[in-house]
Amino acid sequence: MTPAELSRTVARAVCRAVEEGALAVEVPEASSVRVERPRPGGTGDWATGIALRLAGPAGRPPREVAGVLGERIARAPGVERVEITGPGFLNVTLEGSAQQRLVEAVRAAGTGYGMPGGRPVDAAAAGAEPSGASVDRPDHRMSGRRPADGAVVGDATSVRLTQRVYPLPTPDDRAALWTEVLHRMGAEPDPAAKSHPTPAPPGLVAQVGGDAARWAMLSAAAHDRPRTHDVLVQHERNPLYKVRYAHARARALTRGAGLLGFEAAAEEVVDAPVLTQAIADHPVVVADAARLRAPDRLARHLEATAEALLAFQHTVLPAGDEKPSAAHRSRLALAEAAGTVLAGGLSLLGISAPEHL
Repeated sequence: MTPAELSRTVARAVCRAVEEGALAVEVPEASSVRVERPRPGGTGDWATGIALRLAGPAGRPPREVAGVLGERIARAPGVERVEITGPGFLNVTLEGSAQQRLVEAVRAAGTGYGMPGGRPVDAAAAGAEPSGASVDRPDHRMSGRRPADGAVVGDATSVRLTQRVYPLPTPDDRAALWTEVLHRMGAEPDPAAKSHPTPAPPGLVAQVGGDAARWAMLSAAAHDRPRTHDVLVQHERNPLYKVRYAHARARALTRGAGLLGFEAAAEEVVDAPVLTQAIADHPVVVADAARLRAPDRLARHLEATAEALLAFQHTVLPAGDEKPSAAHRSRLALAEAAGTVLAGGLSLLGISAPEHL
């Protein structure tokens, strides 16, 4: 069960409680029901504060509302148990291994995992360089123009994304780029938005290329200047290189496993809590980045996911005389899930994810 599915489960529990006369409140939209990882002292896989939110309108104590909802959430398929903690938080434990369920959810969704509506972004339409492009090749992706071997020819002025048409930002226009990316993340236009990002240096795209320029303008907070330092360096101290390299390593692990005659399968729990948490947090990070109009949050999350994957990668393939086992298949499945998160996150930013680097 994904966070979005759990949000719908909670919303249905509220609806049933209202229909059964156990609660007198307005049923919230599923998209407004927030689930998150349990806070310190909490239990289970996910937690929600929906009972605290509805206590006022219901005219009842939060823990009492939590009891009403908890017994209905616990009946849902895939839910093992529900506990009430603190002032009225509902902590939900899902059936089976949370890590294995997470990996299977990512594998099923592909690069649509964590995306608005669960649909992957077309990287070519989003303005990313072709998957085999190098990081340091200057081009004019930001203006919609590409050379003869590119995917866009001519003076394109718009791009179709998630069945909408948005203007392509002009080169070096950081504010327009943020608007484009936030739309892709699912944020609606907000004329009153107070985030006016610091402008990019003139000529940035011409100097470093489309992918590097996008990263520089999207990975820094609105009040900071674009992160142009080391943006073309082919080393892990360059965050963009690190993220793309980690994705390429995930793809290389899949190829290596194929040569050894095995494929990914989430058969057992893998001891990789940092990487697992990064994968699990991806949908929440995307939603928060859209809600707070801060695409730099996604960039930082991708960097953290890349660091966790690069630290984990050496355990995936058999070493020496080892034979492929359930442990190797499970580690590969987790690495592939991390690679999927990196590819999907980069596509949201309009940046390509090379198979080789």
